[in-house]
Amino acid sequence: MLGYVTIGVSDMEQAEAFYGPLLEQIGAKQMFGQDRIKFYGTGMDSAMLAICIPYDEQAPNAGNGNMIAIPGGSREGVDKLYAKAMELGASDEGAPGERLPVFYGAYCRDPDGNKLCFYEMKM
Repeated sequence: MLGYVTIGVSDMEQAEAFYGPLLEQIGAKQMFGQDRIKFYGTGMDSAMLAICIPYDEQAPNAGNGNMIAIPGGSREGVDKLYAKAMELGASDEGAPGERLPVFYGAYCRDPDGNKLCFYEMKM
């Protein structure tokens, strides 16, 4: 259903230093890109996350109500992603924990203020 999601960043080098090691935790890597945009994923046929310097050269804005949800694969995976994000300079928006009987999640913001959720969902 999703091809890719793009989020704006203010400093590509800083964003790469954050997202490269973070997404490596779930087997993702930088698939391709150019100076102002980089795509991360596990394959060309899977959903990807792109980080970019906005095309209009205006400051990036973290949207109110916007959030990127990244599956952790397990509760331990969620904990690992959250810990790595904190190590890489993210700010806390909610430590790992059960939110609903079927949902375990953790929340943070990247250095540009983009909100991320790491989760495991079981039905």
